[in-house]
Amino acid sequence: MTTETFADIHEELTWRGAIYDATPGATEILKSQKITCYNGFDPTSPTLHIGHLVPLMCMARMQRHGHTPIAILGAGTGLIGDPRENDERPLLTYDEIDSNAESIREQLQRFIDFDTKSNAAKLINNADWLRSTFLLDFLRDVGKHFTVNNMVKREAVHSRMEREDGISYTEFSYQLLQAFDYLVLFERESCTFQSGGSDQWGNILGGVDLIRRVHGTAPDGSLRAHGIVFPLITDSAGAKFGKSLGGAPALDADHFSPYQLYQFFFNKDDADVIRYLKIYTWLGPEEIEALEEAVRERPGRREAQQALAEQVTRIVHGDSGLEQARRVTRAFFRGEFDRLSGNELADVFSGSSSTEVLKSEIEARSLSFEELAVSTTLARSLGDARRTVQQGGMYLNSERVDDPARTVTPEDILHGNLIVLRRGRREHRLIRVL
Repeated sequence: MTTETFADIHEELTWRGAIYDATPGATEILKSQKITCYNGFDPTSPTLHIGHLVPLMCMARMQRHGHTPIAILGAGTGLIGDPRENDERPLLTYDEIDSNAESIREQLQRFIDFDTKSNAAKLINNADWLRSTFLLDFLRDVGKHFTVNNMVKREAVHSRMEREDGISYTEFSYQLLQAFDYLVLFERESCTFQSGGSDQWGNILGGVDLIRRVHGTAPDGSLRAHGIVFPLITDSAGAKFGKSLGGAPALDADHFSPYQLYQFFFNKDDADVIRYLKIYTWLGPEEIEALEEAVRERPGRREAQQALAEQVTRIVHGDSGLEQARRVTRAFFRGEFDRLSGNELADVFSGSSSTEVLKSEIEARSLSFEELAVSTTLARSLGDARRTVQQGGMYLNSERVDDPARTVTPEDILHGNLIVLRRGRREHRLIRVL
């Protein structure tokens, strides 16, 4: 898909369902001018996660339409942390924040182009000014433009104030720091747009208003600075995207492998997949319309889910990451576990329960396959195990089992500590040998 498919970035983001709200006049500017827009990433974790993929893709789309994106590493604001609705964030040390920022710096380079000659993206760390700002100067020059009345209206702040433990002044001040960031970028980089998730709307408006108070409006009375926010992605049940795994999937391969990312998107529901294809991939209207038809006409083939998984895995991890995910997927569904490395096996069974067996028991050759199948609940009883073996439906690692009484031997152990049992095509058990 090329940008020629859409007249401008606003048309594309609207078609993709990627605009939740914008300041007055922002739409007309996005349609008619080339702008500089920034999005912040606080390094409170060593890796970006799936929630960041929406702004990352929108920044990349803006750049393809000729706009200039600025990625802000928040090694200054990250020391404070944007208020959460439920509890106070743990404060990280300077060293932890700086280490996380360096990791995120490398991840950002996969999505936006810092080397193109025409509108190269910029990577800026707000620690460059926030860590050297004097408190009294900040309170006089920035704080005087904010009223507590407006600051407490932010949803996260308001909900925290109603709790017994309240909110600290530290987190309460975060919105002033983010507004100050926008003022600095407006003055130094001629940055006139800030983007973010819809939960950042209040912070963004604070920056827009601070610039208006310091620099006034444009000669025609319009705003000099603008904000645009993206929707927080949910599934068809209304759950926040990615949280079903106990935490948003990371975009770093060391924290969430290409195979895991591939499977995460491949398993999306039919009700969600087209929306996700628009938000998370480069596919255009014709391609997505064809996949939408496939969902209606051939839902069992999961063509749209496969396209989503492949596209996102390639965007995040490159061609090599996609090939790894495909290879692990093929090996798993063919039962070719001996072709997978120990780490890949761990990926495949991540989050699955496992049974522990002593290596000494296997070395003594005192454990039969049927006993192991029952102990792992792969078979309900010894009789069930025998019948399934006779029907050709039981496997030890990659081999079909012909004799239910066969002994499990040290040669059956993969990578020194793993054994996989399989019943039919889909039921598996992982055994960890201690």
